[in-house]
Amino acid sequence: MKSERRVVAENRKARHDYFIEETFEAGIELFGTEVKSIKLGKANLKDSYADISNGELFIYNMHISPYEKGNIFNRDPLRPKKLLMHKSEIRRLAGLVSQKGLTLIPLTLYVVRGLVKVELALAKGKKIYDKREDIAKRDARREVEKEFKVRNLY
Repeated sequence: MKSERRVVAENRKARHDYFIEETFEAGIELFGTEVKSIKLGKANLKDSYADISNGELFIYNMHISPYEKGNIFNRDPLRPKKLLMHKSEIRRLAGLVSQKGLTLIPLTLYVVRGLVKVELALAKGKKIYDKREDIAKRDARREVEKEFKVRNLY
């Protein structure tokens, strides 16, 4: 049986602003109304990042809109949320982040078999000229594909 992965939120700007070195999957410690809100698709990863403090991994600036029927059970939409990973993985990430100047960026938020997961990327920031280079490559690839399609029509 195939486990279906339903993407709820995606950080599209991350691939534009960072070089992605490696990706990891982590669970998130959430409360009931937050899970319901995420399953309705009311989450945003824009400007969010992950950081390690006291041997634990947290995600910051991830916005989860309050659940409409949650009343007093709703939590602060921008509260730091604890990410769930093995201790050894967290130690390895801490070493990489401190030594190489890398950052932990969430790429996607998704639901698998009823569980909310986040895909974290170990990323390095791009300079402006790197971004321009990527845009130029993308445009060149589009031109080639466009020309190829035109030639195949005749």
